Amino acid sequence: MQEARQGHASVEERKAALGTMYPNWEKRTIATHFYKQCQQYSKYPLIMMPDEVVTYEEIWGKARDYAKALLHLGVSPEDHVAILMENEPDYVALFIASSLVGAVVVPLNTQLQKEELTYMLHQSDTNWLITHQFASKQNHAEALKEVVSNLQEDAESPFKKAVCIPNKGADFPSVYMDWNVFLQGGKEVEDAALNKRWKETDAPDACAAIIYTSGSTGLPKGVMLTDDMLLRSGFATCLTRAYETGRRIYVPLPMYHVYFLQEGLLAASFVGGGMVTCHAFQPLQSLDLMEKYQVHDFLAVPSMLVALLNRPEVEKTNLEHLYALLCCAAPSPVPLWKRAVEKLEVTEIGTGCGGTEASSTTMLTEIGDSLETISTTVGKVKTAGVAGHPEFGDKSVMYKVIDPDSGNTLPSGSVGELAVRGNVVTKGYYKKPEETSFAIDKEGYIRSGDLGTIDENGYIRLLGRSKDLYKVSGETVAPKEVEDIISMHPAVNQVYIVGVPDQLTTETGAAFIELKQGESCSKQEIRNLCREHVARFKIPRYIWFVEASEWPLTGTGKIQKFKLQEAAEERLKK
Repeated sequence: MQEARQGHASVEERKAALGTMYPNWEKRTIATHFYKQCQQYSKYPLIMMPDEVVTYEEIWGKARDYAKALLHLGVSPEDHVAILMENEPDYVALFIASSLVGAVVVPLNTQLQKEELTYMLHQSDTNWLITHQFASKQNHAEALKEVVSNLQEDAESPFKKAVCIPNKGADFPSVYMDWNVFLQGGKEVEDAALNKRWKETDAPDACAAIIYTSGSTGLPKGVMLTDDMLLRSGFATCLTRAYETGRRIYVPLPMYHVYFLQEGLLAASFVGGGMVTCHAFQPLQSLDLMEKYQVHDFLAVPSMLVALLNRPEVEKTNLEHLYALLCCAAPSPVPLWKRAVEKLEVTEIGTGCGGTEASSTTMLTEIGDSLETISTTVGKVKTAGVAGHPEFGDKSVMYKVIDPDSGNTLPSGSVGELAVRGNVVTKGYYKKPEETSFAIDKEGYIRSGDLGTIDENGYIRLLGRSKDLYKVSGETVAPKEVEDIISMHPAVNQVYIVGVPDQLTTETGAAFIELKQGESCSKQEIRNLCREHVARFKIPRYIWFVEASEWPLTGTGKIQKFKLQEAAEERLKK
């Protein structure tokens, strides 16, 4: 088994090969980038689903067909095309097709409800909607039929038409255009017409996508990203993680999220890599897919990794080709990384962090970093190679630490809010001038909302979200610090702490703790552990043990702390 894992080139050789393949940076649109890659890697698989494999060549063919259909529909340059779809090869083809006709993609989260989607369709000035009839177990076509009808009848709305892709064999509302009718229209468009539009709209610095932030507090904001930003960020990941030609990556994450789009699809496309994915993460199916497609790399979030490692079948699954693991979205303690290395026998592990505003990850740990570094930091600014710029130290971004209240830059080594600028960082939020002016300073640094420190070697340690801080009798508490201490207990699987109102101390801490299967632990043990390591005011007054199924998760497996806050306050009322 180890021979199969070690049969690939060394990290240095792979990075040198990328330097040879890309000696200089050429600005390209998503469409032009995939045109080049689909020529070079035509027969390589790009998207691998449980029952379907689609090559680069086939995706390009689909993209051109869909682009013709968009032209026939009447899509103009800079029109906004919203996509509400399950993970399917068609999603990737539509993304490329939108770029071919100069449109802006608005990826929508399939887990959102009617009210949330309605807000985004209005706020983004969506002109065209393409939706699966069913996605994430929801009948979106039915839920949005009145919204679509009202938008189409509103003379002042820019909305024009919605296309429905039937996927459950059931009838869908007549307000939608049928997907097959949409495709049929494309057959009336000549290649020359499409090529003309492609040439006219080949602008890498124009907005390519409006991607909404998760909106854990307040209304979601649409982050405007260009083709060049997305591709530079993807290349930086490809280089930092030393992707080799044809790397196969298992990514059981939604295609609408920048983690899938940038860490996976775009990064892999520079080397003819392939994405193995599915509609929704399931541990057993994940093991089957990684074995079936001889996966080299696994992109996960901690909740997925824990669920997969807890399956006894992992011992019997042939994962001889798997050697890399990237686990982001939330910190993972050393014991979890040790289990992953032991059970999956991966040799290149890492974590990272970033944000939609900076085209996904900006930081990654380096291959070979210690378990302690991987579990206590989110790495340092990614190597960017030709995609970097001297202004940012030959990287794509640079960070500073600011005072969360005043916005003033803090001295080196200080704890504060991280702010980032670079050639992959958004210039603002769509139609949100006040939020944009608050978030971005005159030098182009944008607030990340993350509290942290940067050490002398450039490694960044996160201490939670600035809005997660709470004050106990005037003393500020960063939940992450206390979560790290509680995670040291051998029985603890995951822990998250939120601040809750308190009559005596203004606020106090409430800890939600999930124990490992078969393990036990008392509240007193947790308090005793905390007393050994942190000040008394930081010890959570309330401690609740919860099951794995009780965590409120986003579509990418992140814990929604604002929902934990609501749950804590409900418990206290009772």
